[in-house]
Amino acid sequence: MGSKSSTLSGEPWRVMPTIEETQDFVGTRDFEDVKHLRILLHGHAGVGKTSFINSVSTALQGKISTLALTDAATAGSFTKQYKSYKIPCGPGSNYSLSFTDVMGFEQNKGNGVNVKDLILALKGHIKEGYKFSPNHPITEDSQWYKKSPTKADRIHVLVSVFSADTASMLSEQVLKKLKDVRLEASQLGIPQLTILTKVDQACPEVQKNIRNIHSSKYLKEKVDQINVQLGLQRNCIFLVKNYESEINTDPEVDAPILCALKQMISYGEDFLNM
Repeated sequence: MGSKSSTLSGEPWRVMPTIEETQDFVGTRDFEDVKHLRILLHGHAGVGKTSFINSVSTALQGKISTLALTDAATAGSFTKQYKSYKIPCGPGSNYSLSFTDVMGFEQNKGNGVNVKDLILALKGHIKEGYKFSPNHPITEDSQWYKKSPTKADRIHVLVSVFSADTASMLSEQVLKKLKDVRLEASQLGIPQLTILTKVDQACPEVQKNIRNIHSSKYLKEKVDQINVQLGLQRNCIFLVKNYESEINTDPEVDAPILCALKQMISYGEDFLNM
């Protein structure tokens, strides 16, 4: 994993927009062609994909949310089904976006989500509730296969999720799977971002104070590493701390989460308007 440097830079290498700016941006989005912008999260099992969905819901609603079930004790991927989550913005209404959660990648060939399933999901061919089978990807004769997906069924933004404290330990097999999905998304024109979770576990200075998140030289190195590994621009890579043990919300935790969400929505909006 390497040593976790506690060195801080003199000035933050990224400046956060205000929470008010990001909340206003998210709350006023309305997409002409689709009712909900579909954001798919993928990555290694256990990196915090589902927790990120809950954290976005928490930051937007101003209260701790358990929209999606998580399980810290599960060794592999806790998520087994293809499922999307909409975030409430008031009685009987939701924000105009949804997060799609999938089974995570795993190093062993017979475990984790099958790349073929993810590629079909990008194109909108998989229905809600489909149960992933690592060795048996969905076929066209399955009841869960959608033969003629609409624009609303397709994925509009792809987000790769890494854990900041283990990003350097990913196997070549997992990296290849990530790259294969990214390549297909690129060919489909789908915009892509990356989030690095568990920043507090990766850097002692951030664990002391979340405000140090963009002053940490160690975390900046992680961003540079992902930039090289995936070929993704640095301004498409975001650092977040998910809500996990907290019982109250914190504006300092919300800010990086909402900053990443704002960029996802902005990219997705551009994609839909192409």
